[in-house]
Amino acid sequence: MKKKLIAVGIFGIIFLFDFLPLQAQFSLSGQIRPRSEFRDGQGAPLSNGLAPAFFISQRTRLIAGFKSYRLKFGLSLQDVRLWGQDVSTINQTTTQNNNGLMLHEAWAEILLTDTTLKNKALSLKIGRQELVYDDQRLIGNLDWLQQARTHDAAVLKYETYQWMIHLAGAFNQNTSNSSGTIYYSTPPGNYAANTNGGSMYKSMEFLYIGKKLANGNVSFLFFTDQFNKYTTDSNATKIFQTGVWGRATTGLYFNDLFLNSVAVTASTYYQFGKNATGQPLSSYLLSGFAKYIFNKKINTGIGIDYTSGGKSGNTSNTFDPLYGTPHKFWGLMDYYYAASPFGKGGLVDVYLKTKYTPSEKFWITADLHSFSSATSIVNPNNLSSNKKGLGTELDFVGSYSITKQVNIESGYSHYFSTALLTSPNVKNIANARSGANWAYLMLDIKPEFFFK
Repeated sequence: MKKKLIAVGIFGIIFLFDFLPLQAQFSLSGQIRPRSEFRDGQGAPLSNGLAPAFFISQRTRLIAGFKSYRLKFGLSLQDVRLWGQDVSTINQTTTQNNNGLMLHEAWAEILLTDTTLKNKALSLKIGRQELVYDDQRLIGNLDWLQQARTHDAAVLKYETYQWMIHLAGAFNQNTSNSSGTIYYSTPPGNYAANTNGGSMYKSMEFLYIGKKLANGNVSFLFFTDQFNKYTTDSNATKIFQTGVWGRATTGLYFNDLFLNSVAVTASTYYQFGKNATGQPLSSYLLSGFAKYIFNKKINTGIGIDYTSGGKSGNTSNTFDPLYGTPHKFWGLMDYYYAASPFGKGGLVDVYLKTKYTPSEKFWITADLHSFSSATSIVNPNNLSSNKKGLGTELDFVGSYSITKQVNIESGYSHYFSTALLTSPNVKNIANARSGANWAYLMLDIKPEFFFK
């Protein structure tokens, strides 16, 4: 009976939108993205004697959009689960914790200026939404993860043909409290990646100013986030209390194309204040990448990323890449700034990237990363040696579009580890073995059901 009511409701909504004025637009689309993964040391080395893992995960989305005079509305329902996570007949009393259904996005954007002003616009976007800026190094939707990342936030936007100025803010609470605003910043469940050591911000604000260039853009970011203060008891349990620790990250991003063949991307950011554990902070990130475009089919480039680490007295020099998409930058095996922590020594990543696109439907990439710590790390297996080398990673990815709505993608990665990487002082893995492999096969289906 419930399924019939849901079906009637969906068709009723479509029928209703069929009579909307011509100025209004309604769209309904979806996504099914199953991905099989073979993990033989993905994220961290495996201990000797452990067997590789294999599983299939799936993201399912239903996406609705509405646009009318001075108003936009977006809604995205999402279910993320493993095949077999729920058995073929569900006993809700034992499998309730496996429920992967969630509200991915629910936002409205109000145009505050009249639509007759074509050269500039002032708008307010409010609700649960993805935040994506520049190359997603610091602020991204983390789309590789099946659950992705969204924020409950308000974003005030002023945009012209050349300029984009965004001012945003968010304030988080666990429940509708009768008193107080203490936020328990270690949320239950699987908090994506190891950003902030697994702590969620209580509040955040940022100012983003971007300017379009001839073939790229340049931008300035000032981002602040605050974390609820806490103390720990004798069992290392966090006891949250009134007050916050505040952190700020600021810097510049640049991207442009020169001579129609050389693409340059560079960024620099400085981080200060106090981190999620209350430790004073002074850290930075430097990044540069240059790509030569031989023709429409092939391009190759070389780059370097440097994130600071270590300590200066009581001050932490470890840079945290905020709420970005680390899978895109520091190797597809997610050894750094994703999955399990890798230590606080910072990272140097020298990399070479090549992409070959023989047709509009098919492309293949090959990336080579050479990783090292920004500061010396003691190898407990060899106390006289404080080395920095963390190894080399080789990534291959291929993608083929069967149709505009169906895409298949596959990848393989191998990590050539060093004795320092497999020591417990880097990834905290006892008796870790050298060498790691990872492979995946993913089908991405994005049907468009309705558009008015």
